[in-house]
Amino acid sequence: MSALTLFYVGTSYLCAAVFFGGLSYRLAGYAATPSPLRIPLTPQATTVFGVIKKNAVSMAVFRALFIGERWTWVGGYSLHVIFVFVFLRHLRLFINPVPEFLVDLQPLALLFAALLPLPVLFLISRRMYVDRYRYISSGADYFALVLLLVIGLSGLALKFVSHSDLVGVKEFLLGLVLLSPVEMPSHPAFMLHFSLVLLLGFYFPFSKLVHAGGVFLSPTTTQVEDNREQIHANPRGGN
Repeated sequence: MSALTLFYVGTSYLCAAVFFGGLSYRLAGYAATPSPLRIPLTPQATTVFGVIKKNAVSMAVFRALFIGERWTWVGGYSLHVIFVFVFLRHLRLFINPVPEFLVDLQPLALLFAALLPLPVLFLISRRMYVDRYRYISSGADYFALVLLLVIGLSGLALKFVSHSDLVGVKEFLLGLVLLSPVEMPSHPAFMLHFSLVLLLGFYFPFSKLVHAGGVFLSPTTTQVEDNREQIHANPRGGN
């Protein structure tokens, strides 16, 4: 096994440890944070099942963002939908045999993947040219978006400009998953794309992108609202 392959294999496993370990640490911190006050966003459900149902619908359609800012919702929601199809398209590289439904989904997934740069460029433009977004944007916000843009463009280049050995790529990735590493394809475009994905994996647990998991632990959305019919007496007297 070449020194280059050994480097990428070691970096890949380190990245996995940082990603899953860092994400678990951040989410555990959110879960352990005391919430002594009842602060659910109203109107909120009054039962646990109602809260789960409401959150499932809200998170599926980004309801809060849709109500707050329609144009940002267009960019953000379309980007996340594309992420789902990008994940499904790449999943075939990590499993063997590939399920039939995943094979049939590939053309549609490729179409969505080809659209990835559009919502990213839209969101970058919003931060650059809309005053209220430019005011609250930091370098980290731009870095995350630019990194996603470059990852998307390098992936499209692999598909449409500089083709790599897909069999060799799958053998390498599957070997990583099965803890049986094999030689890495020495294709420049693949190495660039894979390196950028590793960079994203290292960066993710320490960035705002961790909201992908933290949103499920926010007390404003997970707490059950008190019974509205309950009458609360003023301990100081009076109405």
